[in-house]
Amino acid sequence: MLFSILIAHYNNFEYFKECYKSILSQTYRNFEIILVDDCSSDDSYQKIIEFTKEAPNVRLFQNHRNMGVGFTKRRCIEMASGEICGFLDPDDAIVENALEISIENHNKDNIATYSKFYLCDNQLKPIRIFQHSRAVKNAKKEFFNVFLEVNHFFTFKKEAYERTAGINPELTSAVDQDLYLKLYETGNLKFINAPLYYYRLHDKGVSQESSKKEKLNKNWHQVISEAAKRRNIDRLYHRKISDIEYLPIFLKQKQNNLLTKILRKFS
Repeated sequence: MLFSILIAHYNNFEYFKECYKSILSQTYRNFEIILVDDCSSDDSYQKIIEFTKEAPNVRLFQNHRNMGVGFTKRRCIEMASGEICGFLDPDDAIVENALEISIENHNKDNIATYSKFYLCDNQLKPIRIFQHSRAVKNAKKEFFNVFLEVNHFFTFKKEAYERTAGINPELTSAVDQDLYLKLYETGNLKFINAPLYYYRLHDKGVSQESSKKEKLNKNWHQVISEAAKRRNIDRLYHRKISDIEYLPIFLKQKQNNLLTKILRKFS
């Protein structure tokens, strides 16, 4: 079974070297690397071409102009040949058996897997395991992943993705959430109770800059609003969705009381 490792890249060559090293160390060897460069403004893409030139399973593409992360991640999937796909950000890495464990957990009853992951410092040294990762109940109409239970390392069957509308190419953030919710509506997700992914915390990250946080908030609201529309939901907790200014905060507040915490824990 071919696994397509998908990398949406922009100005990240130095971090990419460590990312690439983690891929080459994988115990599961039947994989390809699909990297789409979003018209980097430095010489990163040329360096990556040179750095990976000896690898026959690396396929490199570049957008004709800077198109944003939604467009680039969507193109990554379109270029993939594997039955199973998984995104790896160029500034992150995966544990050496991440592909093997993910493949082992794919079966006819699920269309995607996800795992625990390490939060790491700028040198990619683990600080702690992200605390919210957990198994979620499948086919729950009101699930919107606002607590980020579903997260890295997320892998999915390409044929299941092709039954969705695909990643919204206009999104500049919350792209992974768009992917997760669309696939959640398509079939069962399976949780892997082990950390398979190293997530680097640094000052260039989307979650670290105030301007990027604002865009993230708007995009995340849009993603949840569109998911509700697909599911024919026009009200949440007796409120019209069109009257809710920011859905992620609203849902977190409603789902974070003692009763809902208990229900989440045992659902």
